[in-house]
Amino acid sequence: MVFRLFRRSANRDLIDRLRGEIVAAARDPVLFTEYGIEDSLQGRFEALALHAALILRQLNRSKPPAPEMAQDLTDAIFLSFDTALQEMGVGDTGLRTRMRTIAEAFRGRATAYDLALSGGTPQLTAALARNVYDGHGNPERLARYVEAASQALANASLAAFMTGPVPFPRPSAIR
Repeated sequence: MVFRLFRRSANRDLIDRLRGEIVAAARDPVLFTEYGIEDSLQGRFEALALHAALILRQLNRSKPPAPEMAQDLTDAIFLSFDTALQEMGVGDTGLRTRMRTIAEAFRGRATAYDLALSGGTPQLTAALARNVYDGHGNPERLARYVEAASQALANASLAAFMTGPVPFPRPSAIR
């Protein structure tokens, strides 16, 4: 237990940087202006969950210590969700319920994207249409972006995750 706490403390800068890169990629204005992701709390959650799921998928498929990094990153992401809800004024009684809802949504999307990426473009397009666009939008370009991002992450070395930057493609480069 003490070793785990020390390890988490030693990796805090790494995990904070990874989380920051996920947030930066998810907030790229092109995703909202050209890709049609709704610029709302829900749309921002969808963009964040998508980018986080891509990194977590790759880390969990990599050799140690990557899976441990994935767990630490997941913990940091959920801590930031918790903090954001508190800052929005969600009280202690509602916080647990909201966090459970967020956790279920996040896990569901991560699983859906993992299966869809393994199943091919039509499955990925359907998962994005359902989750990101709520059935109202054109997910084809986002599917191409996600496939490009997944490939770039798969081709990246563990050092790229440890030292940065994470090789997300620029959304504006995908047509």
